[in-house]
Amino acid sequence: MSPVKRVTARIRKPRKDVGTGKARNFTVAGNREGAKTAGASALPFAAAAYTLSVHDPRELPRAGAPEIAFAGRSNAGKSSAINTLAGRRRLAFVSKTPGRTQLINFFSLGEAGYLVDLPGYGYAGVPGEVRDHWKILVGSYIAERASLAGVVVVMDARHPLTELDLTLLEWLRESNRRAHVLLTKSDKLSKQAAQATLARVRAQLAELSPGATAQLFSSLKREGVEEATQALSRFARKPRGGAG
Repeated sequence: MSPVKRVTARIRKPRKDVGTGKARNFTVAGNREGAKTAGASALPFAAAAYTLSVHDPRELPRAGAPEIAFAGRSNAGKSSAINTLAGRRRLAFVSKTPGRTQLINFFSLGEAGYLVDLPGYGYAGVPGEVRDHWKILVGSYIAERASLAGVVVVMDARHPLTELDLTLLEWLRESNRRAHVLLTKSDKLSKQAAQATLARVRAQLAELSPGATAQLFSSLKREGVEEATQALSRFARKPRGGAG
């Protein structure tokens, strides 16, 4: 897969890393410096700290500690889900213009690993070259990243399993990646409707992506946080990935 051309006029520049400016060491040994000790049962989401933004697959740091990636439609609540899991308001940037930020953002969890915020997809206002950039950047990461332990697929509970969601699930299946679906904004549905949606999504996943799991999640009401924490922690404890 050939690297994408830069489209700097359309895409936000990466946030600059704070510190010496030296390249980050993403191996477990490199994480020990200044890192908090992780608990044995769950990932320390509260310790999450912004580390690095990547625009080009060639800029990805050396693989090492387990990475839990978040992917989803631009307006599905992906950044809000990351912030809720970390107990923070602005750890992951919540853009007022969905689809604007086309970067892979890394957040360190100390020695335990990394949360990885992948660019959102499916926003109608995004130009063609940015959509192409997303396919190359995210496609390369999913197919080739050795330290990718699992992917959280974020879907709006009111509109799950869109065509682009199905495409992403197909990529994950072909790359032998584990997936956990967060049906966000579940508070917008009645309890009966939310449970019916969850049952339907789980049934479809059993056919489309065997082994994938799903749950209801609400950032507004902080519902589903514990279930998500345990699911993601299982990814990190028993990594399983594709090429790399």
